[in-house]
Amino acid sequence: MAVSATGEGVRRGRRLILWRHGQTSWNVERRFQGSTDVELTATGVAQARRAARLLAGLRPDAIVASDLKRAAATAAELAALTGLHVTHDEALRETYAGVWQGLTHDEIIARYGDEYTAWKRGEPVRRGGGELETEVADRAAPVVLRHAEKLPEDGTLVVVSHGGTIRTTIGWLLGLDPRNWEGLGGLTNCCWSVLGEGVRGWRLLEHNAGTLPEPVLGDDD
Repeated sequence: MAVSATGEGVRRGRRLILWRHGQTSWNVERRFQGSTDVELTATGVAQARRAARLLAGLRPDAIVASDLKRAAATAAELAALTGLHVTHDEALRETYAGVWQGLTHDEIIARYGDEYTAWKRGEPVRRGGGELETEVADRAAPVVLRHAEKLPEDGTLVVVSHGGTIRTTIGWLLGLDPRNWEGLGGLTNCCWSVLGEGVRGWRLLEHNAGTLPEPVLGDDD
């Protein structure tokens, strides 16, 4: 526990590590995965093992993961190092995107260009006839909060999920307008974002990180 200048204990607060799965063959092909159950490549497994060694150093208290193979396999690497049990929850799956799933980025633009452009403008779009971003956040974020509530004081929860689900969950937890969620950049395979518990709610401390968080030294810490 941190100690103030007066010698009184200062709580760090709970911490959320939202970790994207490792690389898949569809990632390499720029093919929209959505809820399709695609496995990690050999590179993806290596990414997960490297990241797990770093994240284990944060001494997480719990791990919860999407039940899709790419997320479950990523979470398993951290579980192997920490001895923690992984709780799988289908609510942490990636966005279901209907007919977009299985198409490459270029194919989506060619066939559904107007829909794609409207989504990028921040309009509520059911990509491929699938879920709205707000629906994804409404199913995923409460799961994260439910597991966070079980943490000890200053505890750390690792959430292993998917790029779109993580981005919308972060936006939901921060109370951002859904039209602005696109302002949160995407996550690289096996990188993570860190949210910390503050007196006014959750704060984004790290985004798309691939190294361990560093303390903020300055006037805004």
